[in-house]
Amino acid sequence: MKVKLNGCEIYYEVHGNPDNETIFIIHGGPGMSDCRGDVHSFKALADGYQLVFLDNRGSGRSEEVPPYTHEQWTADIDALRAHLGIEKITILGGSYGGYLSLEYVLRYSERVNKVILRDTAANDRYTDLSMQKALDSKLPGINEEMLERLFTGKVRSNEEFREMIKAILPLYTVKFDEAKANEKLDNIFFHYQTHNYAFSVNKQSYDVSGRLGEIKVPVLITVGVHDWVTPVECSDELAGGIPNNQYVKFMNSGHSPQIEENEKYIKLVRDFLLATDVSASA
Repeated sequence: MKVKLNGCEIYYEVHGNPDNETIFIIHGGPGMSDCRGDVHSFKALADGYQLVFLDNRGSGRSEEVPPYTHEQWTADIDALRAHLGIEKITILGGSYGGYLSLEYVLRYSERVNKVILRDTAANDRYTDLSMQKALDSKLPGINEEMLERLFTGKVRSNEEFREMIKAILPLYTVKFDEAKANEKLDNIFFHYQTHNYAFSVNKQSYDVSGRLGEIKVPVLITVGVHDWVTPVECSDELAGGIPNNQYVKFMNSGHSPQIEENEKYIKLVRDFLLATDVSASA
């Protein structure tokens, strides 16, 4: 489905029962990710929850309508919440979607029941570590100049963006499946200008580490211990700053434990949601 929100046509999907608790699931990778992967990874939760997925403006099947700021993206999420007539949501975000989930709960705290963070960070302090992990891999196509342009938002075209993502895809999982990676690559909607703005402007100033203590709702923090792009240190910092959190490391995953250890991940999310359900425990 599509709806015009804040002047931009946004693609979204709703799965599950509208009478149940609603979880908004926010994708990562501005300009190269969309909600399709999350729909597949989290579909099992639709038996007990209403799941809302969207492609953020400038990504996937949504329109390319700037600005691509965190303020605008979180405003779009809240506009979709209002459009669907939902008073309060649980928000789940992975990677860059975790940035937006953190900013959403800080901006719209009265609208949030719980937060689930997957392989994300409170700031951009660990980029050098991520780049070094990539260089140490010695994979073809990865070099310092390419990584510098990718991480600072200086990609020159969708074609170049595709080649960059192709080079780094083996870094994301513990067990690399080339056939699946090629299929994924062929199905990405590339929007290099969205990526460039996110990485040249947003990430340079992104830092909510000093505000983590303001988050009062229950938070689940998860990370794959082999994650290269948001290393474990990022989640350690989140766990150290958020007051009411449960922190779980996935020992056999890279950046995507919701894919690499899906059954275990979904069980953890279910257990967290049930344990923090006031109505169920009352």
